[in-house]
Amino acid sequence: MNTTVTVSGMTCGHCVSSVKEELAEVDGVQSVSVELNAGGESPVTIESTRELTSEEIAAAVEEAGYTVV
Repeated sequence: MNTTVTVSGMTCGHCVSSVKEELAEVDGVQSVSVELNAGGESPVTIESTRELTSEEIAAAVEEAGYTVV
């Protein structure tokens, strides 16, 4: 399953790495890709083996220090 969310606040490659790392720890996540729009809103696509809830995605992104919009 693919899920795409928009994340705000990322400005660099380190930000992208942080978000990818936290999302990768969510049960069922196989891969995460980020299209960085520095300082704006960046689309994040999550490939997973199960349907992810918006709450668990938001919690992982917030753990990295960013916000799902």
